[in-house]
Amino acid sequence: MTYSNAKTTDESLPRRKPPKTQGLSLNGFWHDQRFRNFVAQAIVIAVVIGFFVYIIGNAQRALSDQGIKTGFGFLMDSAGFAIGESLIPFSASDSFLRAYGVGILNTLKVSFAAIILASIIGVLLGVARLSRNVMLNRFASIYVEVFRNTPQLLQIVFWYMLAVQLPGPKQAFSFGDIAFLSNRGLVLPGPGEGSGFGFALIGLVIAAAGVVFWRRHLEKRLRQTGKKINGLPLSIAIMVIVPAVIWTVFGSPSQIEVPALRGFNIRGGLQLSPEFLALFLGLSLYIAAFIAEIVRAGIASVNKGQIEAATAMGIKNADVLWRVVLPQAMRVIVPPTTAQYVSLLKNSSLGVMIGYPELFNLNNTILTASGNTVEAIIIMMAIYLSLTTTIAVIMNWYNRSVQLKER
Repeated sequence: MTYSNAKTTDESLPRRKPPKTQGLSLNGFWHDQRFRNFVAQAIVIAVVIGFFVYIIGNAQRALSDQGIKTGFGFLMDSAGFAIGESLIPFSASDSFLRAYGVGILNTLKVSFAAIILASIIGVLLGVARLSRNVMLNRFASIYVEVFRNTPQLLQIVFWYMLAVQLPGPKQAFSFGDIAFLSNRGLVLPGPGEGSGFGFALIGLVIAAAGVVFWRRHLEKRLRQTGKKINGLPLSIAIMVIVPAVIWTVFGSPSQIEVPALRGFNIRGGLQLSPEFLALFLGLSLYIAAFIAEIVRAGIASVNKGQIEAATAMGIKNADVLWRVVLPQAMRVIVPPTTAQYVSLLKNSSLGVMIGYPELFNLNNTILTASGNTVEAIIIMMAIYLSLTTTIAVIMNWYNRSVQLKER
């Protein structure tokens, strides 16, 4: 038996033809996982939209058979009812569309105010929960347990019943004869009619945004150069000068109305109704308990070694909290806090139980007065979806800004 000494080389092996490229054929796309996921999602969305279109169309046909008009043309009809509390003028002769505007503004007013108070209380309680002071720690723990484990509607009704049990205007609690608390609500000094304080408020928001960007610039400069610049004087100047300039240009009110007892009621100033106060306290104090736990968890997620290292470098406790702990904790705090803000806005609809004219309450009145049930419900759902989506977009933008950037 003889063996060949010839070595097998690559040239001696038969060459395989490369596979044919599938190009842009449907079969090639179908083997792409992302394409299949997109098709599946599109089918689900189409089915859901088709289902709702069928339901709405069926309801409209049923209403038409009963002689009930459908469509959104009713928005221009006269409302025929008055609204007790409104940020803009409203009368019974105004349209349903303007009534929706009143409801949106009332919802935003109580929700925005409650978000601010809930955030402040939540941060303070979250820090207190980690305090070594026993009394402070216990107080924060009791607050969280009480407000988090009782129904929010019960809390709103409690604050409302407490507000209406206050004495009347003649026996109202006076705070330096410039603010009064009675069963008609809380009355504070406020701008008179036709004043430019609305523009000053816009200027305050612009100034706050400017201060945020200024502080971010100082933080970036500190990381690059290691030099700390005191930005507090300029921040205060921005918060004072910008609103003052806008106030002067767009109105410059000469005086602030101080409330006073006239007849059987307290007139003048800024009127906060018992319904507003009850809903405001019920929303803010309840959500603050959840934010407190979120803040506590976020601070606890920061490695203790970093805190010890910052302390060993001689950094003050306040700077350790604001420059070392909170910037890292915010990456944990922001996402669940966003959910709480969205929940707060949606739960403002509980104001219907105490008569506060927010969106849900006014929508029920519009629904009854116009008879356009399906359209009114669609409008209400679209408004709530738009408001909550706006909050989510803003908070997601902020969340991306505090995330660690990959190099």
